[in-house]
Amino acid sequence: MQTVAILSDIHGNLQALEAVMSDLKRLGVDRIFCLGDLVGKGPNAVEVTDIVLQECDVIVRGNWDELVARIEDDMQFRWHADQLGKERVKRLSSLPFSYDCIISGRHIRMVHASPQSVYHRVQPWDPIEKRLGMFDFTSSLHEPLHPCQSPDIVIYGDIHQAYLQHIQGKTLLNCGSVGNPLDMTQASYVILEGEYGNVDQAPFSIQFRRVPYDIEQAVWAAEHTDIPGVKHYVRELRTGVYRGLQKSVDEG
Repeated sequence: MQTVAILSDIHGNLQALEAVMSDLKRLGVDRIFCLGDLVGKGPNAVEVTDIVLQECDVIVRGNWDELVARIEDDMQFRWHADQLGKERVKRLSSLPFSYDCIISGRHIRMVHASPQSVYHRVQPWDPIEKRLGMFDFTSSLHEPLHPCQSPDIVIYGDIHQAYLQHIQGKTLLNCGSVGNPLDMTQASYVILEGEYGNVDQAPFSIQFRRVPYDIEQAVWAAEHTDIPGVKHYVRELRTGVYRGLQKSVDEG
């Protein structure tokens, strides 16, 4: 049996990433996969990118990883791109779109947001047709194992909320966010356990893990920079409430 850790959406939060990496070291996981959005929102894009590039066996591209290379006239994206430098920006923008593997006879597909696009957002409460679309084959997929057969399990990030659903014999799960969780204020990731690369059915498990970290240290790190949007980011860290919902929560 081997263990595979699935991380996503670190968003420049070095303190959260270090806490998760310490947890992974204690557990002795065999592989670490990252589902994108290494940067954005938080101040430590450089440190986070270097750690992930060094420690992760597989990294797929998130929307922020793509946008820092594409958008030059927005202050927020420009700030992060300037911190990263040209080589890191190029490396992030060239990451693969998806990754497929077999664990204990289960075909598993990993994407950042959906097989349609890194910008195509799928929520756990969306209509079943949209959620079933997570198992579609698209031309964007990077080296899919079975183009004519949908995967058994799809794992993604993007929405910063961890969940698992069984839908018409398929399993859809979100690993949550390491650096910007929007369901509770602890770093989130997933561990898969099974026989990696084995096409035969064998024991298999999925474990969701939540890791506490020093939120106030992450807040301090952000507030001692000139990063755009720091007030919204800090409040998300402290409350786990998405910035677009913060006003309605206050009014309620």
